[in-house]
Amino acid sequence: MRAIGLGPTPMVYYAVHELKADGGLMITGSHNPPDYNGIKMMMGKAPVFGEQIKALGALAASGDFEQGSGTLETVPVFDRYIHRLLRDFTGATMAVAWDPGNGAAGDAVTALVKRLPGRHIVINADIDGRFPNHHPDPTVEENLEQLKQVVIREGMDLGLAFDGDGDRIGAVDRTGHVVWGDQILLILARHLLKEQKGATIIADVKASQVFFDGVVQAGGKAEMWKTGHSLIKSRMAETGAPLAGEMSGHIFYKDRFYGHDDGLYAAIRFLNAIWAQGGDLARLRQEMPHVLNTPELRFPCAEDRKMPVIEGVRDRLSQSGAQVIDVDGVRVLTEDGWWLLRASNTQDVLVARVEARDEEGLTRLKDLLRGQLKQAGIEPPSDL
Repeated sequence: MRAIGLGPTPMVYYAVHELKADGGLMITGSHNPPDYNGIKMMMGKAPVFGEQIKALGALAASGDFEQGSGTLETVPVFDRYIHRLLRDFTGATMAVAWDPGNGAAGDAVTALVKRLPGRHIVINADIDGRFPNHHPDPTVEENLEQLKQVVIREGMDLGLAFDGDGDRIGAVDRTGHVVWGDQILLILARHLLKEQKGATIIADVKASQVFFDGVVQAGGKAEMWKTGHSLIKSRMAETGAPLAGEMSGHIFYKDRFYGHDDGLYAAIRFLNAIWAQGGDLARLRQEMPHVLNTPELRFPCAEDRKMPVIEGVRDRLSQSGAQVIDVDGVRVLTEDGWWLLRASNTQDVLVARVEARDEEGLTRLKDLLRGQLKQAGIEPPSDL
C-alpha cells in the first residue's frame, strides 16, 4: 500500500499510471456537502463503477475474502504530478484568475501557476471542506460569481474554476460570461482536430447540438454517449477517442495523457487551445452559433419509477415516429431543436434539458416535454 497524501483526485489516477500500481483509492466527497464522503476506485487503470461496486459491497458483506498482512509506505508524488501537468503546456502568456473553491486542488493550483508565464490570481486556495466562500461546483453559475468579479475588476483574460476534488473545470471569459462544459470541449476539440483530422470526440447526451455540429465542421467525428465519468472513460477505451467531455466539466484526454478526467490538465490544454485560436476566449464563445437552452432541470422520481417512466416516454415517441436518440434516456430531435429526459445515475431524480434556436421553438419543446411527463404521471417542475 502506498499513501500519496492530500491532493486532487486526478493525482491518484496519475500515481496509478506512473507507479505502475494495481489499483487506486481516493477518499473524496467532491463537491457534495461537507458531511458527505466517498471512495473513488480504480482496478488496474480502469474505473470501478456500477455492478462492480455492487459486487464489492456484496463481497464485503459476506466476509468471504482473503486476509493477510501488508506494508504501508508514503510516496510523495505531488511535485511529479505538477511537472507532468506542465509538460504539455505550449507557452500561452495570458492573465488568468483561478478558483479551486477551497477544494482539494488548492495547493496544486497554487504550485501550477507559479510555473506558468503571464499574470495569475488565485482565490479560495486554502483547502477547507466547509467551503466558506461558495460551493465548489463550477456547473452552477452562482458559484462563479466571485470569479467573475475578479476577472472583470482585475482585467483578466479569463477565469478558471474547479470542483471539490479537482477533476472538473469551469470557465468564464473576460466579460464575465460563463463558458459551459460543452463549449470548453468544442474549443479543445477544434484545436486537437487540426492535428488529428477525423478523430472521434465524445460528449455526453446533455451536450448542445452546437458541439456535435461543430466537431463535424472541424473535420472530426462526434459521438454522443451516456452521462457519467466512468462510462465516458470506458467508451474512450473502446473507441480510441483522444478527447471526451461532459456538460459537468469532466474533460478526458487520451491524447498525450492517460485518458482520465483531470481539471488541471484540462486547464493547461484549454490555455493552449485559446492561445492557438487567437487568445480571446470571449470571441471564441461569441462566434459559436447562438441557441437558447434551459439549465439542467432536476425533479424527484422514486428510484423504482425512473426507468419505467423513461421507457414509457421512449415507447410512445417511437410509435409516433418521432426522432429519438436513446443512448441514455431519450433525446428527442425536432425542427425547433431537442429535448432530453434521462434518469440520474446517483439520485432519485429525473433530469431534463431543452435547447432551441429561438424563444418560440423553446416554448414548443417545453410543451412537448411537459406533455410527456404528465402522460407518465409526473408533475412537471415549475421551472420547465
